[in-house]
Amino acid sequence: MEPKQGELELPFPDLGADLPLIPLRMLNEHVYCPRLAYLEWVQGEWADSADTVDGRHKHRRVDKPSGDLPDAQAAEEERTEIHARSVTLSSNKLGLIGKLDLIEGEGSTVTPVDYKRGKRPHIARGVYDPERVQLCAQGLLLREHGYTCDAGAIYYVAGKERVAVPFEDELLTLTRNAIAELRTMAAGGRIPAPLVDSPKCPRCSLVTICLPDEVQFLKHEELSPRPLAVPYHEALPLYIQHYSAKLAKKGEVLEVTDKDGHVLASARLREVSQVVIQGNVYITTPCLQELMQRDIPVSWHSYGGFFFGHTTGNGHKNVELRTAQYRASFDDRACLRLARGLVAAKISNCRTQLRRNWKPDEKPEQLLADMKRMRGRAERAESLETLLGIEGQAAALYFGQFRQTLKPASADDEALLAFDFTKRNRRPPTDPVNAMLSFAYTMLARTWTTTLAAVGFDAFRGFYHQPRYGRPALALDMMEPFRPLLADSVVMQVINNGEVHPTDFASVAGSVNLDASGRKRFIAAFERRLSQEITHPLFGYRLSYRRLLELQARLLGRHLLGELDDYPNFTTR
Repeated sequence: MEPKQGELELPFPDLGADLPLIPLRMLNEHVYCPRLAYLEWVQGEWADSADTVDGRHKHRRVDKPSGDLPDAQAAEEERTEIHARSVTLSSNKLGLIGKLDLIEGEGSTVTPVDYKRGKRPHIARGVYDPERVQLCAQGLLLREHGYTCDAGAIYYVAGKERVAVPFEDELLTLTRNAIAELRTMAAGGRIPAPLVDSPKCPRCSLVTICLPDEVQFLKHEELSPRPLAVPYHEALPLYIQHYSAKLAKKGEVLEVTDKDGHVLASARLREVSQVVIQGNVYITTPCLQELMQRDIPVSWHSYGGFFFGHTTGNGHKNVELRTAQYRASFDDRACLRLARGLVAAKISNCRTQLRRNWKPDEKPEQLLADMKRMRGRAERAESLETLLGIEGQAAALYFGQFRQTLKPASADDEALLAFDFTKRNRRPPTDPVNAMLSFAYTMLARTWTTTLAAVGFDAFRGFYHQPRYGRPALALDMMEPFRPLLADSVVMQVINNGEVHPTDFASVAGSVNLDASGRKRFIAAFERRLSQEITHPLFGYRLSYRRLLELQARLLGRHLLGELDDYPNFTTR
């Protein structure tokens, strides 16, 4: 038997100026879950959870710098006692950078101490591999800076226990391999596959971004997805439409005042998902800066509801996603494939709305059959132009019978006349129903624009709608299947439930629009609809429409990045 050949350890090549250093925390994430590390480091994704917030809270003490880390040679000569907190070290040779919670020792012999918020795990080593690798990488950084470092320690805050971690050959090899693997994975530009039915996923803060069960289900349909993508969020949009109102920040509260300084409304910052400005409203600079720092978008509208655009911070860091979006938008076949699905889903959902909300006793069997036939034609369309024609024909059938879904709560002749509807018109809308439809579509476009921007897309580059100056083409694409579900349904609801009355409209020069009082009630109905929970027809768990829009946006991203063969459009049953 031939003797085993020994391994020759090769030094890391120095990084070039254009290659980023690996944060130590990313090594931890990579050993724990390679997909998580890729999402956070390469794609710039992040989401807080109770665990991450609690971890930051318990790190407050060690995150405050104190003490000094002297030069290793000087420390050895003077036998300096070292106790330094929150020290940042880096090395181009190792390709690492990180903040060390605590470094203690004497002379040039030191021990890094890493703080963890939980309790010591009941395993043989007392420390899981991700934490051991992260700590060992700290030791390697200290060695690069001339120190002797043969062991580290983990301090568990909740259990108040300290566990020693010797830097043995096995751990050093594991750490060096993790560095090389993470560097290679990032350079490869392909996200690792999600974990399969892993117990790690439910507690992961990025589970609603990663979508491990959903991706696996759409690819293999072997395991039903766990309800991972449906956490409850209390944050809601803040609408401001009072003339000459001012929005300012007062501590952790947003305060709306009139021109005389009287407080009109207030909302805690953590309970605001976005700010919607309608008309002549002023935002103070400190308030706008705080909103941008917290990634709370501000949407700007005319007083009548026309969507101008939105203000955000630096935007999402996921360049890979936007690159994939642009690449697909210049591929005619990819555009047609996505457009077919979007239009077919819209026609299907329009058909469902008619079937569910039809008021006359006699059911429209022929109309439903025609809509079904139109859906099939959309799925087989050979060009975007043909598809546009099919969509127009389906819309003519749908809106031609839209009046049959309306039955105002007030049955007097004036109300019936005011809410009479024969066809869709806009720019400007000439009757109350068209006015509400236009306003609902504007709000839906704004909702999709902010959702897509939050996920990392460019909302102005689409696949079906062609890009024009100032038009959020991708938002218009994505809202197609949701027009009947989130806009038309709200119009039906406010009319049939008597929430909006004929007296809530103003007519000027042939244009009809909601007045301030009617618009306020309509906005409330629209937001209630977004918060309504439904059962997802594919995944089987319940979620709100608000969360559904984000889920669909992320599934589109998974398709464009090559994880899913097709984008799963949302259609109701």
